[in-house]
Amino acid sequence: MQSRTPRIPHQPAPTRPETDARLTVELAPVVTGARRRALRDGDRQIDTAHLLHSLLEADSAVREAFDGGPQLARVLGYLVQRSIGYGLRWQGAVEDSGAVPVVTDVAAPGWSPQAALAMDAALERAAARGEARASGLDLLAALAADRECRAVEVLVRAGVSPDELARRIGRPDAETAGGAAR
Repeated sequence: MQSRTPRIPHQPAPTRPETDARLTVELAPVVTGARRRALRDGDRQIDTAHLLHSLLEADSAVREAFDGGPQLARVLGYLVQRSIGYGLRWQGAVEDSGAVPVVTDVAAPGWSPQAALAMDAALERAAARGEARASGLDLLAALAADRECRAVEVLVRAGVSPDELARRIGRPDAETAGGAAR
């Protein structure tokens, strides 16, 4: 049986070494998964939807931030449709909300401007909490805050309010070492 997954020529995985070093043990596999997903999908960059998909697969604290199974299932449904080529069609397109100049891509090769900003915002959120490393909830909060990114488009289409999600996650100064305040 022939594989339905297209072959992609080997390309080096996009990295942001300065960011990668500041990720928690739980968040590092999320970034690796997003890199793998972008390469497999034939996308030139990791975008916020790749990050959201990997977050949901890898981080139980992120899954718990959603309001029950049906909401989470709808979000995953949109992300899976995208990864197999149906539904939201972004494959091969650069994520750019217009909020930042696309030239930002030069500073973060292999990352969409919004994905790079989300990673930076996650690190800032962790720093506001007094932590040196960003967690999955930090990244989820950063994704939910950018109303123009692909991850938020997925959330909204799945019936998830980014504002309500952010409220459930909590402010960085309201978190404890065990996760978000509820």
